[in-house]
Amino acid sequence: MVHVPRQRRDRSAPRPAPGPRRARPVALLVALIAGGAAAGLLGGQQLEVAEAGESVAVSSVLGSGAQGLEAELEATPQMAISEAEAQTRLQEVAASRAERAAKAATAAAEAEAAAEAARPDTVLPVEGARLTSRFAMRWGVMHWGIDLAAPMMTPEYSVEAGIVLRAGAASGYGQAIYIKHENGDVTVYGHMEKILVDAGDYVEAGQKIALLGSRGQSTGPHLHFEVHQGGLDGKRVDPVAWLRDRGVDI
Repeated sequence: MVHVPRQRRDRSAPRPAPGPRRARPVALLVALIAGGAAAGLLGGQQLEVAEAGESVAVSSVLGSGAQGLEAELEATPQMAISEAEAQTRLQEVAASRAERAAKAATAAAEAEAAAEAARPDTVLPVEGARLTSRFAMRWGVMHWGIDLAAPMMTPEYSVEAGIVLRAGAASGYGQAIYIKHENGDVTVYGHMEKILVDAGDYVEAGQKIALLGSRGQSTGPHLHFEVHQGGLDGKRVDPVAWLRDRGVDI
């Protein structure tokens, strides 16, 4: 048997440069799809990549591609209504809104009417006050009203609905309010510490008009209350009897 010596490779010789690597088909497809360039690169044509005798059709992965997607979108019917239908719908909405507004207005009017019906026609000018002086002669002169004593800053109320004729400084009273009522009578409130209304204001029965005080010719905190029958210059009558005639007792 003849022994043939094995030829040794010369390691000093330069190694040949590696040839270009072929991209794997799946990686290439992913790159094309992720980059959004598949449709432009394909141009509607089929691209095949082969490795080791294997071929993969891009069109089989992407289907019809961008052109197929566009065709599919164009084939979807557009949702639309006519202008006449839109106008009808607008009218329906407006009618519904008007109906709701009318119901709300009716409910508000009913609530206001109920509150008006529940509101008393006549009230005491001061709650919880003590009658300290009557409509009678006092210290040799006529006392034309009644005095109702209560702590400082106690609320004072209009005894009936009316219009404020005067509100401010008044001789003897320090401060006073004059209110004309629907029947023509005028009620007078004096000596308050603070006035809460102005001339010309409309006030309801029971509305707070002042805070009780002791201004003017006064010996302590109280309300001086008068009634002028028929007007500001009318006959001054007993406020206790006037209130009693209206269902209010002191």
